[in-house]
This record gives sequence, structure tokens and C-alpha cells, in this order.
Amino acid sequence: MNDIKQYQKLMRKCLSLAKKGEGKTSPNPLVGCVIFDDDFNIVSVGWHEKYGEFHAERNAILNYKGDLKGKNLIVNLEPCCHYGKTPPCTDIIIESGIKKVVVGMRDVNPIVAGKGIKQLQNSGIEVVEGVLENECKKLNEIFIKNQTEKKPFILIKSAVTLDGKIATKTNSSKWITGERARREVQRIRNLYDAILTSSNTVLSDNPSLTARIKGGKNPVRVVLDRHLKTSPSAKVYNDDGTKVFLFTSQKNNKKYPKNVCVKRVSEDKNGLDLNEIVSELWEEGIRSILVEAGGKLNGAFVKEGLADKLVLFVAPKILGDKKGKSFVEGFDIDDINNSQILDMVSVKRFEPDLMIEAGFKY
Repeated sequence: MNDIKQYQKLMRKCLSLAKKGEGKTSPNPLVGCVIFDDDFNIVSVGWHEKYGEFHAERNAILNYKGDLKGKNLIVNLEPCCHYGKTPPCTDIIIESGIKKVVVGMRDVNPIVAGKGIKQLQNSGIEVVEGVLENECKKLNEIFIKNQTEKKPFILIKSAVTLDGKIATKTNSSKWITGERARREVQRIRNLYDAILTSSNTVLSDNPSLTARIKGGKNPVRVVLDRHLKTSPSAKVYNDDGTKVFLFTSQKNNKKYPKNVCVKRVSEDKNGLDLNEIVSELWEEGIRSILVEAGGKLNGAFVKEGLADKLVLFVAPKILGDKKGKSFVEGFDIDDINNSQILDMVSVKRFEPDLMIEAGFKY
């Protein structure tokens, strides 16, 4: 096996390690690191375990108790070269005597952005770049958008029948998908800073919007309630220690639990101003938003060009009811060539359902 294939094998290990930090590192990226010898034997590993704690490279180096001089290091993201919550990773790499660093992708954070690699090279360390770069970028798609656009990454998640329905005309929707798909939804919720829904969803389903996953966290909950129709006793507002943002255009005269922050925002022709809401959430430190709502709100996010990705769970069921509810509404397209185009990312099986992952193109 040549060096490139060996690097790819080790990079997949880095990506697997990085995922151990899912739901714990925001607003930092997911990073895994492997230290190996010239025969490509792994001698130490590490990953970024939690925001504010040591980065993956420092953990991998500290986890090795012997002499690292002449060893090699591989990491999915360029090592940092600045002081933040922790010291620069480049410093400890240089001090350790490591001779070669293999990098998946350059950091898009302008504070780093090639400077970490330059510092390593100036210290005589060989640097190999671009190993499984696309896979590395996909892993940290949230971080990349945050750094390049200064906006939250937004995912629309929905579960539909084969004919694209999320509920019957009587709002019956539990459950469209099977248990395995629903477990995957809990895992996805754990990845995001906030989960957003509409007042209509709260009124019809009374969801808790929690991440029921072992060792996971509950994302911040966000409710868009233009006319303050929802009851303060709805499950979504339960004071379980999780912050809730309630956006409305009305003056609030209701008494919500202490964890609920009511924010008044502007309206546009489609209802509440989504751009203003997204900007407010960014200012509140929200770097990723999972939208779990009905077709109207899903459609509004798409029409405004705010959604980055779609995850659609498709069940082998057919409603066949023309009055059934679609997962996206608000489009009136006459020409098929004017359809909203998406880039297919992946299709996975969660027996008996399929999960389609696709990115929006605007």
C-alpha cells in the first residue's frame, strides 16, 4: 500500500475520533488526531473532546508517554497557531520533535488560514496537505459556514411518505418512520446548537424538542409564534435547564417559565422576518440551527435562501390524500426547469426507511 492510501486510512481514523466530540465542541470544529511511526503504526490518538479544553493534537501528544522525536502526526484540520482558550497546537508539535504533519484541510478561520502550516514548515517539519479533503470539509460544514459567512448553518429535517406527505389531513403523523430513523433524528438533534419550530407544530404535536440520547445535550429551543398562540404550559417551554427563545411580532402579555426569552421581531410578507431571527440567534451564540417544522415554515426558509442542507427520512408508505400535508410549501412553479435544485450528498438506509441528505443550491 502506497503512502497516500496509508494516509487516507489514518485520516479516516482521525474523522472517526473527531466524531467523538459531536455536540460538545461548538463553536469549535470537530478534530481528531493520530500519531504514527514510519511503518504507519499508530502510537497515540486524541480528539477535541469539549469546547474550552485541549485540542486534538495536544491531547494526542500528551497521551503518549515516550519520545515523539521522529514520529508523524495526521489531523483532519490544520493545527492552530494562536492563543485562544488553549495554547497553540503548532508550539507543542514543534517542541515534541514530530518530523511530519499530514493535514486534511486548511483552517478557514482567518486567524489560522495557512499560518499554522507555514509555522510548521518554517520549523523544518514536512507538511502534506489535502488528504480526504472533501470528507474533512463535510465533517466541519457548520464551522466552515460560521467562519466564512458569519452566519448559522441551517438544516431542514423532515420525515415523509413516498408521496411526500408529513401528515394526513387530520394532522395524524405519529409515526411516519420507524424506530431506527427516529434514533438517528435524536443523534442529529445532539449535533445542533438550536432546534427551531413553528407555533403550528407546537399546537398540533406539542413536542418536547429534546435530544433523547445517552450522554447528549438538549439543543436550545426556538419557537416562532407570530401571534403568541401557544400556551406557556406547552412541553417545548418546560424549564428543564434549557434556554428557549420565543420570537413574536406581538407585545407579550403572557407569563412563560423563566427559561423562556421572548423576543419581538419584525414581520415581512411571509410572516416573521426570518433573516432578522437568524441574525438574532447568531448574536446569541447560536452557530447551527435544526429546523423541524411544517411545510410552510420549511418553504419560507428555502425561499429566503437560508437553508443549507436537507435531511429527509422517507418511509415506504403512501397516503394518497391530496389534502395531506407536504414537507415544503409556498412554491408556485410552472416550469420544471425552475425547480429548486439540490446537490445529493448521501442516501442511507435506516430499515425500513431511507435517509436522503442533500445541499441547497441558490
